[in-house]
Amino acid sequence: MRLILQSFQKLIHTVMLSEESVRIIALWFSLLSIDIIFLVFSSTSLQAAIVDQIYVQGNKIVDSDTILSYVNVKPGKEFSSFDTDDSLRSLFSTGLFSDVQIDRKERRLIVTVEENKTVNAIHFEGNDKVKGEFLRTLVQLKSGSVFSQEKLDIDLASLNKAMHRSGYSLASVSSNVIGLNKNLVDVIFIIKEGERTKISDITFIGNTAYSDRQLIDVISHRKSTFLSWLKHDDIYDSDKLRSDEEKLRVFYFNSGYADFKIISSSAHLDEDKNSYSITITVDEGHRYHFGIVDVDNVLQGVDVPSLLKQLPIKEGNLYSAGAVERSLIKMTESIAESGFLCAEVTPRGKRDFDNSKIDITFFVNKGPCVYIERINISGNFRTRGYVIRREFDISEGDAYNRFLVNKAKKRLESLHLFDHVTISAHEGSIPDRIVLNVDVTDKSTGDISIGGGYSTTAGPVAEVSITEKNFLGRGQYLNLSGGRGENSIQYNISFTEPYFLGYKIAVGLDLSKERLDLGEEVSYSQDVSTIQLRGNALINDKLLFGINYNYKSQEHSGEQSQFISPAILESINQSPYTASTLGYSFIYSTLDNHVLPRNGVYAQFDQSYAGIGGDSNYIRTTGRLSSYHLLSEDSDVVLLGTLGGGHIYALDNKSMRITDYFFHGHQNIRGFESRGLGPRDLVTGDALGGSIYGNFTAELHFPVPLLSKSYGLRLAFFGEAGTLYNNEYRGPLAGSIEEQSLSRSTFDHFSIRSSFGGSIIWDSSFGPLRFDFAHPIHKEEYDRTQFFRFGVSSKF
Repeated sequence: MRLILQSFQKLIHTVMLSEESVRIIALWFSLLSIDIIFLVFSSTSLQAAIVDQIYVQGNKIVDSDTILSYVNVKPGKEFSSFDTDDSLRSLFSTGLFSDVQIDRKERRLIVTVEENKTVNAIHFEGNDKVKGEFLRTLVQLKSGSVFSQEKLDIDLASLNKAMHRSGYSLASVSSNVIGLNKNLVDVIFIIKEGERTKISDITFIGNTAYSDRQLIDVISHRKSTFLSWLKHDDIYDSDKLRSDEEKLRVFYFNSGYADFKIISSSAHLDEDKNSYSITITVDEGHRYHFGIVDVDNVLQGVDVPSLLKQLPIKEGNLYSAGAVERSLIKMTESIAESGFLCAEVTPRGKRDFDNSKIDITFFVNKGPCVYIERINISGNFRTRGYVIRREFDISEGDAYNRFLVNKAKKRLESLHLFDHVTISAHEGSIPDRIVLNVDVTDKSTGDISIGGGYSTTAGPVAEVSITEKNFLGRGQYLNLSGGRGENSIQYNISFTEPYFLGYKIAVGLDLSKERLDLGEEVSYSQDVSTIQLRGNALINDKLLFGINYNYKSQEHSGEQSQFISPAILESINQSPYTASTLGYSFIYSTLDNHVLPRNGVYAQFDQSYAGIGGDSNYIRTTGRLSSYHLLSEDSDVVLLGTLGGGHIYALDNKSMRITDYFFHGHQNIRGFESRGLGPRDLVTGDALGGSIYGNFTAELHFPVPLLSKSYGLRLAFFGEAGTLYNNEYRGPLAGSIEEQSLSRSTFDHFSIRSSFGGSIIWDSSFGPLRFDFAHPIHKEEYDRTQFFRFGVSSKF
């Protein structure tokens, strides 16, 4: 201490203080030293403190043993103030207590607690439009949880935000806490919803190339109309407005406006009218076309001319940032397929302002080789991890290749199991390692479909189908369906495993049971049971090969009468009848979207041989080709053309059985009922089927004019034509000799049927819905027509 004072005194003299000042400071420092020494001895004395008993008081719900488990002081052992401080921190950290005190009285330690209240129940009042089940998921306070004012404040903020995002911008949420016995409370959230806030106007400033209506179709926000209840897209959301800005950028960048900018976007709430006015100010800039498109390559062995031919952009085409991105992906894929897994492609643009063109050069160079350290998958709360991993052609330890990663992303999206798929790359544990994070969001994969129609002769018909495309989260397909008509009933079960034994081979099983009972019209019924095994595998990304085996058993019953055709009676007399069939198929598809295609081709060819056991012996061949073409991207007008045909060839030189023939109607030519066209016994009216058919469809569909695309309503106009003929039955027919002669001379003509009509297609919140109205143009007198048919699908 003396050395400290001497040093301090020297310091004082150094700064030229008076002798009197030095004495005063030295005296103060001496007193401070005495205090420090006293505290040290006091601490030493406290360290030696010992208590014999520890008491807990003030607790009503939390038992004493639980409280004591957080106290670091133990009876009979020395403790210090540090131990009591730690005990206080531990007890407060539990969140169970609003206040805790620890006092020592002689050789006793007393822990006094004041417990936080416990929530008995949560109630919502005043929420007529927003359901309480939804609001309950947003609050932290739950029945049985510890109540605190902090949690209550957070819950109030969350509820207010949820009400505003639900479209009730003037809504308010308050709370009422009611104390009960035993430290319990009920929390009541009082909600004043008011009327739903509308969007009265959406205005664009600075747009000359596109009208306000065209730009409104691009963004998510919509003006409030009498149809807004269908989509609920007239709810203002600041986050959604930021997303709309990005949608506008993408739209303009893909339409040639490479200099497009958003100057500002704002939303004004008129509280008197309870409505928003949204204003978006843009600067469109100039419109560009592609100039010179070139490749600057430094890799040996890369075929540059071949790369240029594959690019979707050409000189003179309208500039599109999306087309540049697709070209980059296509080029990376081609180079990777050539063996250059570490190649790096970088596009660079050079503006020619005088000619409004942008020259694009793709620089191809050797990039750094990095390897995949780990693939993390998140967001798949329902879908199992291996369902996602098996879509990757690369795994941990392989060289990273963006082409293969993008390919996996497309595969995952094409499964239609997820709302979105995001794959991002991050640095690994060392510089040449990366970690792939695959983030997905499971979507509803169950569908319940209801279809129906009305026939001029059979009356109403109904069909119900329940489908699960991700059964048990394994990516398996399961379908249960049934149909009921006035004279028929049908059941079907279908199951598909897309990766049989871990290989990309889809294997499926189909079971069906159908009963056709013509009731009072004829004494005839038909029961058909079918079992089908099938498998298919991708040859490449566009071509699918399949093989199948089908076993069908048919039983007929009936009596000879004027109401049943002898041709059908012949099949009845041969009952039971079986067919054992082995077949194969090829499917080629370049469709851009399998739900509502706009571009691409779909072709299918099937051939089967019946004669591996059973009673049949024939070869059946069918084919179909559909082509979709987007006529106008701005107007979203799509032209569809479909061509189909089929033939059955008997191998045993015997007449074909009626049940082996093709039976067609609305499936091929709308305006005709099921089994409504083709060969028919004119006396009884029974359809007899044919061995040759052909059909053609031309359809144009487009959004409903003057209505926003967001409503999902489209119109279609179609024309269809086709024929079904060549029934080889030559036995007697019903009726007199004259009637048989008339029937034989007219029931099997090569007659072209045709129809035209219109459709309303609605991509509703219940699923895709279609109404078809068709009128036959060319038909035979004995054909059965059907003017109207509809189908609806709903998610569950």
